[in-house]
Amino acid sequence: MIRSVVVFALCVASSHVSAEQGQASHYGHGDGFHGRKTANGERFNAAAMTAAHRTRPMGSYVKVTNLANGRSVRVRINDRGPARRTGKIIDLSYAASRVIGMGGTANVSVQEVAVKAVAGRTTNEEWTLLMQSPL
Repeated sequence: MIRSVVVFALCVASSHVSAEQGQASHYGHGDGFHGRKTANGERFNAAAMTAAHRTRPMGSYVKVTNLANGRSVRVRINDRGPARRTGKIIDLSYAASRVIGMGGTANVSVQEVAVKAVAGRTTNEEWTLLMQSPL
């Protein structure tokens, strides 16, 4: 009995996804991606809080934090990418990149967000930062 509890605890602990850290980039501004179909079939909207990730499930939410300034944004995964050869771990929509104060690329942390913690709407803080950012 004790052995099975220990094995179960180890399985649960190993299935938890820890935060990733690495380079992020943005897409949808001047590159022709706005309006194209994403990997999940919806049209890409550069003004939406979305992102492309290689392995996270479609429709899941992640919190992306710019490590240079501490600003963060919640985004929904709706596309695949970036290409492994680029060395980047996530591609943010142009709007999401502006919220975290990202230029072309940035060092970021990517954390999974529990579904219950997501209201499905952009927070007031995110809208304020987005509106202050020059497009």
